[in-house]
Amino acid sequence: MPGPLGQHALVVRDLGSAFVAAVLGAGERQLARAPLTAALIADWPGDAAADALAMRFNGALHALARRGDDPMLGALYATRNGDFDTVIGSAMAAADGFIADWMQHPPQTNEVGRAGAVMAALMTLRGLYDLPVELLELGASAGLNLNLGHYAYDLAGVRAGRSDSPVRIAPEWRGSPPVARPVEIVATRGVDLRPLAAADHRARERLMAYVWADEPERAERLRHALAIAGDVPPQIACDDILRWLPAELARRPDKGVCRVVIHTMALQYCSPATRAAVTEAMAASDYPLARIGFEWTDARDAVHLTLTTYPDGIVRHLATCHAYGHWIDWHG
Repeated sequence: MPGPLGQHALVVRDLGSAFVAAVLGAGERQLARAPLTAALIADWPGDAAADALAMRFNGALHALARRGDDPMLGALYATRNGDFDTVIGSAMAAADGFIADWMQHPPQTNEVGRAGAVMAALMTLRGLYDLPVELLELGASAGLNLNLGHYAYDLAGVRAGRSDSPVRIAPEWRGSPPVARPVEIVATRGVDLRPLAAADHRARERLMAYVWADEPERAERLRHALAIAGDVPPQIACDDILRWLPAELARRPDKGVCRVVIHTMALQYCSPATRAAVTEAMAASDYPLARIGFEWTDARDAVHLTLTTYPDGIVRHLATCHAYGHWIDWHG
């Protein structure tokens, strides 16, 4: 039976990346050449799939390729063709310590393509609470999705956001289009245990390394989002969700504003106790409050976009989505 890298190679291939699948497959076969990385994977204390161990490995290899110190690896990534086992195995042997160290830290994708799903959910929310919104993001990373109001959207022909934005989000849409409603964002802030500063070169490189190497349009969109964040820096607290969120919720929003907690592929890295505490803290609300989640199901067989409103506690499954927002199957 294949290990975490080989297993996730099958998932990645289904998601449309033959190149990343080939990188993971070669990594699985060449693990013996990287004893530190092999030991880290073998002794991983948590759930390798939930902790995105394969994506950590892929990010480390992409980071090495982007540095340009390994000509063979750079050529493999540039052409996306060659002897994967020889090149990947050689890179793993030479940079075993770097790869093992990189993999000890959670992924930092901060994928702005997911903002299309969040925007559609905010349009739906406007039909429930006809109010402007204040966004709080859990696991905000560099806060690029806090800047979702600065992007341009085409959601099955429904236009939203800023039409002149260089960040253009137009996912493949399945199902009926969302109902076009105005989305007014009056304030944004977020929290992360290890927030990234968009202005920091190392942070930008880390984010770019987590973009799949065979998705240049996605990389270009990220570059534009980072440039916007340089001009409009997101407000992100370096803190634990369990301290930050209750304190934020205890402070009532301005009158006539709906507070919205959002999280995109973030709570999967939290413990069950933390996820339960987030739900408990929000359920205690006695003012207009909503929660938009873009997360894997517990079985990790689909990504669901959900909208929960409070104080009624009603959960709405709005869509099933591609993990990076490439397509949205809208249920509405």
